[in-house]
Amino acid sequence: MSDRQDPAALFHVGEDLPPAMPERAAWGTAPKLRQWQQEALEKYLAASPRDFLAVATPGAGKTTFALRVAKILMDSGAVQRLTVVAPTDHLKRQWADNAARVGLAIDPNFKNADGRHGAEYRGVALTYAQVANKPILHRNRTEAAKTLVILDEIHHGGDALSWGDGIREAFEPATRRLALTGTPFRSDTATIPFVEYAEGADGIARSKADYTYGYGPALRDHVVRPVIFMAYSGQMRWKTSTGDVMEAQLGEAASKDITNSAWRTALNPEGEWIPAVLRAADRRLTEVRRNVPDAGGLVIASDHEDARAYAAQLEALTGQRPAVILSDDKGASDRIESFSASDERWMVAVRMVSEGVDVPRLCVGVYATNTSTPLFFAQAVGRFVRSRRRGEVASVFLPSVPHLMLLANEMEVERDHALDRKTGQEVEIEDLAEAPEEDLLAEANRAESASDTLNRQQFQAMESQASFDKVLFDGGEFGLGGAVGSEEELDFLGIPGLLDADQVSELLRARQAEQLKRKPKATAAPPQEVVDHRRLKELRSELSKTVSAWAARTATPHGVIHNRLREISGGPAVAQATQAQLEKRLETLRGWFVGRT
Repeated sequence: MSDRQDPAALFHVGEDLPPAMPERAAWGTAPKLRQWQQEALEKYLAASPRDFLAVATPGAGKTTFALRVAKILMDSGAVQRLTVVAPTDHLKRQWADNAARVGLAIDPNFKNADGRHGAEYRGVALTYAQVANKPILHRNRTEAAKTLVILDEIHHGGDALSWGDGIREAFEPATRRLALTGTPFRSDTATIPFVEYAEGADGIARSKADYTYGYGPALRDHVVRPVIFMAYSGQMRWKTSTGDVMEAQLGEAASKDITNSAWRTALNPEGEWIPAVLRAADRRLTEVRRNVPDAGGLVIASDHEDARAYAAQLEALTGQRPAVILSDDKGASDRIESFSASDERWMVAVRMVSEGVDVPRLCVGVYATNTSTPLFFAQAVGRFVRSRRRGEVASVFLPSVPHLMLLANEMEVERDHALDRKTGQEVEIEDLAEAPEEDLLAEANRAESASDTLNRQQFQAMESQASFDKVLFDGGEFGLGGAVGSEEELDFLGIPGLLDADQVSELLRARQAEQLKRKPKATAAPPQEVVDHRRLKELRSELSKTVSAWAARTATPHGVIHNRLREISGGPAVAQATQAQLEKRLETLRGWFVGRT
């Protein structure tokens, strides 16, 4: 076949496979293209561009589309070599495995020190860090043969100055470049290499995709799963770096500092909020597994310490040890693959599983991290939306934080890379060690862990209590709230695991209507005396000190004591309790000291 043959001539509209290919037998295992992949492929072949940016929602099948392009270009002779650049070492292996299924052998174990890949391979899979470490090496490799470069999650080209410079220098001479992303770009002033920008009427330059396939269209096409967000609130109490004790209701309107402190308190493994949410998530997973027997769950933690603590709590809850995925664990990729192929219930990870990692059986998630950028949120939720069969539903448990609620309600919003503000600081990553080759997420994990260690020294979570807040789906909110374990919560935890998006909406509306019917009608409240705020403050302070004394005597967590007192005396958390309820709790607690039960 001539090197000059037009690759478009190998592709006929309406046919899944290009006809008369030299390696046609290898296409026997190639997956049938979805409609969006077919449309994007037709557009690519018609334009025959040097650069092409495809934006498609996580789980839609960007890899399949890109490898079909690669196969056609390789078999036509338009290119002779394939280079894939991905964020992580684990994703390099995933690309190599998927490429092998369509007859393209690429080496995911290639190291910069190797110089060139073996003759049995058609190309290599690299990380962005690996390219940034030796851009001249990869430029020489690119110039040595007509090369197609696939840049997976191209937004990483703007993550660090050396990363963008590295891929620009290495792949400027490439014959073809195919850029992919499945998540919203962030806003900053650093352009991403090989991405076209267009200035809008507002004067802001934004990235311009050649083909876009968002979550909304993918959901309507049944390409991705519908996602139900289960939001949990609760009362939080913590001590600031100045020694002040603060209280707040998670999710209520407050300053940014108070919201973030309440959020961190909720995620503290020693409190009551996260164990309650893990119990609810595990109960939801049990319900889903009635219809999807191999359904799995993923907890995304903020740091290694929290991840291990959450795993211990899940093991105590389920009797099964979860798979724990940490960025500094050399066996992390093997552990992810093992979990993916099993029917184990839970995996706990620190960020590195948030992007690109393909574990299609993940149906339930717990967002137990305080990272809240639109980019990271979309990446994290993207781990649960990959559809295997029509009707599978994803459930993600969230802290009831206003910013997260907004992101959950904006799942369908498409965001381009906007050059509209300065970051204030350029991040430069230089001289990355080649053994092992580090990736962005591992680098971020280490930086975040160091920051968390410092913050832990300045901040002390004291107690947390969980309550069910609401369900978010398709921009709507459902549920009237309720205590953990209440009928109001169980109505939504028990939703079947196999439902179409329309059925999810219908069922959520029905459950809310049932709750409204059960809600007692409001009656006129009798006249009440004016509350003595000074007396309430005294009672809260006295109760806090007495609880601390009982906790010291019995080694019982503060949250457990408060919950027990609420069970006995009734009423809400301390901050909302009446004078009579506080007095009853104090009387009960004093009775414990003298042996009364």
